[in-house]
Amino acid sequence: MKILVVDDEKDIQSLFLQRFRKEIKNSELEFVFAFSGEEALSTLKEMKQEAVLILSDINMPGMSGLDLLEQIKKKYVTPPPIVMMITAYGDAENYSNAKRLGADEFLTKPLDFNNLKSILKKLI
Repeated sequence: MKILVVDDEKDIQSLFLQRFRKEIKNSELEFVFAFSGEEALSTLKEMKQEAVLILSDINMPGMSGLDLLEQIKKKYVTPPPIVMMITAYGDAENYSNAKRLGADEFLTKPLDFNNLKSILKKLI
């Protein structure tokens, strides 16, 4: 499964690669990283919709994760990727906006990688 991770914090890349080392080695998961909403849209265009799952931070400079979510849900409909929003703020407003825009899941930081792994295992 190919997963696009979108977050303006670049250290997220090494964290994901470390936490999913076994799954990557076994070719169960493949991660692609984008560090802004704009870069994510460019990456998705290049990938020709290979991403099955998109994990996106909500609070990013420039295009927010919610703006990105809205663009993804409009442009990538066949097949639609699963989009999980990640935020450090578990507030009701972000949650309701994400759900209204079509988010499939809402996760809070710091990420519980064991929970994320169990969610991903159901999708593999």
